[in-house]
Amino acid sequence: MNSSNQYREEYDTLGKIMVPKEAYYGSQTQRAVDNFQISGLRFPRSLIRVQGIIKASAALAHMEIGKLSPEMGGAIIAASEEVIEGKWDDQFVIDVYQAGAGTSQNMNANEVIANRASEILGRSQENRVHPNDHVNMSQSTNDTFHAAINIAAAENLVHKLLPAISQLELELDRKAEEFMPILKSGRTHLHDAVPIRLGQEFSGFADTIKSCRQQIERNLDVLYEIGLGGSAIGTKMNTASGYTPKVIKEICNRTKLPFREPSNLFGFTQNTNAAFRTVLSLKELAIHLIKITSDLRLLSSGPRTGLAEITLPSVQPGSTIMPGKVNPAILEMTHMVCCQVIGYETAISTAGIAGQLEINVMMPVIAHTLLQSIDLLSNAIPTLITKCVSGIQANEEICKNWMEASLALVTALSPKLGYDLASQIGKQADEENKPIKQVLLEKGMLTEELEKLLDPRSMV
Repeated sequence: MNSSNQYREEYDTLGKIMVPKEAYYGSQTQRAVDNFQISGLRFPRSLIRVQGIIKASAALAHMEIGKLSPEMGGAIIAASEEVIEGKWDDQFVIDVYQAGAGTSQNMNANEVIANRASEILGRSQENRVHPNDHVNMSQSTNDTFHAAINIAAAENLVHKLLPAISQLELELDRKAEEFMPILKSGRTHLHDAVPIRLGQEFSGFADTIKSCRQQIERNLDVLYEIGLGGSAIGTKMNTASGYTPKVIKEICNRTKLPFREPSNLFGFTQNTNAAFRTVLSLKELAIHLIKITSDLRLLSSGPRTGLAEITLPSVQPGSTIMPGKVNPAILEMTHMVCCQVIGYETAISTAGIAGQLEINVMMPVIAHTLLQSIDLLSNAIPTLITKCVSGIQANEEICKNWMEASLALVTALSPKLGYDLASQIGKQADEENKPIKQVLLEKGMLTEELEKLLDPRSMV
């Protein structure tokens, strides 16, 4: 390498290129930086960390089967562990929107780890660690980057999103129990319906979140399939004998998760099934969160001119013009996050359509959008819990007033009076703006039996 004040010369199959002198990355990374000035977006820490895990695990496997010397393998592992820890995050510089399959991102990792490992060994020519020959030994972008998506997604689900979802489920269950004594009017089509307990309403929210959690947990199994050792198209070309089980075993040791070889390497290489299934379950969660947060906004609407059956914690002023106004800010934030996740599902599904023959080259955008979806939900849900759900209070008197004014109470009279007569009573109550019980009283129809039927407690 020829050095200057700011740059050094490097050479690859396309010729000479200038690389920042202090950079640990090399020529292929620099070409990607030059070619893809697109969004300014970079892959998240979780993916870079997993790239380090894969490279360290591969080096250990090759040491065990005699393909790397202890000295060189140890240096690669040491450099990879620095990547795992985040020491070299500033050296991962390629835009998310890059050449297909993630080749540039894989080479970014290979070059950083190779140059750092060479530095650890003393940077002599005989100690030089080559990014392709040594760090990428028995690997292809097509198996390592694909595996990195699955590993990073599984780790983020297990350690971040699923605990957050479980906590939301528990908090909604707690609120359901707290609010179970409170009777209120149910609503269908946004109009009066038969009574319900406020706690029952919240128990429905909790069970919905439980169902989403269980679906995500089921989808974890397909994420645990990683096709390391399949090489470029699943044929294991240039993969060292005995490498695959050893590299997967070490990844399991490092992540404490049950990763395994796929039943068919060609199917794994051709399709990013795990990403599709995962993002679909995230979309389902987002849809239900929108429904729940929208319900909470309706139930808390007012405080004087809406339903006002519950009160949300006040977290910040809601208007630059109306003094004292407080809006459901946390619910609005959650709704926006869910809109983004639903949009990301469309991006991943569209990318899935682009799979052709032996590979889907759209893996970079799949990786970014999947991991971003998990991160957004993992951050939004704890905020939703701590700054909103945990502090929700019931307005019991308002619930009672709305319930007693509900025309749907007439439903309880149908078995006794018949549908037609009950309908007439309900219509008269609506036209005269009177409670059902008052209309019955004025008609001389209010018997003890009917009065018991109109008791909301008998309807829930």
